[in-house]
Amino acid sequence: MTFLTLTNIQKSFGPVKVVHDFNMAINKGEFVSFLGPSGCGKTTILRMVAGFETPTGGAIVIDGRDQSNLKPNQRNIGMVFQAYALFPNMNVFDNVAFGLKIHGMPKADIEKRVKEMLALINLDHLAERYPYQLSGGQQQRVALARALAPKPQVLLLDEPLSALDAKIRVSLREEIRQIQRQLGITTIFVTHDQEEALSISDRVVVMNAGRADQIGTPFEIYNKPSTRFVASFVGTLNLIEAKVVNPQDSTVAIGDLTIAIKEKIDAPAGSTVQLAMRPEAGSIMDGAKGDTTLRGEVVSSHFLGSVIRTRINVAGNIVSFDMFNDPSIAPPSLGDTVALKIDSADLLILQA
Repeated sequence: MTFLTLTNIQKSFGPVKVVHDFNMAINKGEFVSFLGPSGCGKTTILRMVAGFETPTGGAIVIDGRDQSNLKPNQRNIGMVFQAYALFPNMNVFDNVAFGLKIHGMPKADIEKRVKEMLALINLDHLAERYPYQLSGGQQQRVALARALAPKPQVLLLDEPLSALDAKIRVSLREEIRQIQRQLGITTIFVTHDQEEALSISDRVVVMNAGRADQIGTPFEIYNKPSTRFVASFVGTLNLIEAKVVNPQDSTVAIGDLTIAIKEKIDAPAGSTVQLAMRPEAGSIMDGAKGDTTLRGEVVSSHFLGSVIRTRINVAGNIVSFDMFNDPSIAPPSLGDTVALKIDSADLLILQA
């Protein structure tokens, strides 16, 4: 069921257009991440949903109600910022209670709701502490509880984990997702971290220069990127230059090797196309499955703990592949010639 609709959203700052005709329908209870580099427009869209920025064009509708003429405090939205934005002169309890007091909730109801929220984030034992007495992760959990306390229709998260160290970031993102599922609240999460977006989202919006290059599930975004930007921005990618041999039967040449790929080729014979392949798609192990073999010379091999990443030169293309560390098998050595088995279905044609 569609709950939040963004239709033809545009935003310009003077002559600079930062969001171009953005369209999306978000379902009730869905967790959607906006992923992209700095300056791609993802935070601007979030701020327009919150009411902090006014769209130059288009409409934002939440639960059937147009938000265009509503101020931020008139929208039933909770927001968590990157910098926590807790009140330093208030303890944890009062920070979480702040929005409830603004709404005029009775004191007994405030106390009950705050206790529920603190129990939800597992910080009920720190209710009397002040922000400076908390770790960064604890402060961000308090900010989350404060945003959720008034029971908003939509929760907006603006890079809430970027100021935290890696280990805390992983545990807190899982906690946020668990709380979101438990409450069933419609959520938009803005991040530049692809691992965050892929690991916790129902759908991901990959933003590029003010446009949504692709909207899809994490599985679709990673395995079936629809543009060159999405393919290169999300995950590690091999780019292989090939010449079209016959577009009718989808055959291409990589150096002296002619192979058939699964995708339809929309380019004339003799033209150059770029193929994309993930590092985990190939294997040099004995008995590896695949209908295509790429041969190349090892130019580097890096031991990364559980994974060994090897790069080979295939007809002038540097192709990386990953293999799990096996103490009984030595990794490839510099200068070795290896046969990389792949499935032609894993070779994608990149569109501009």
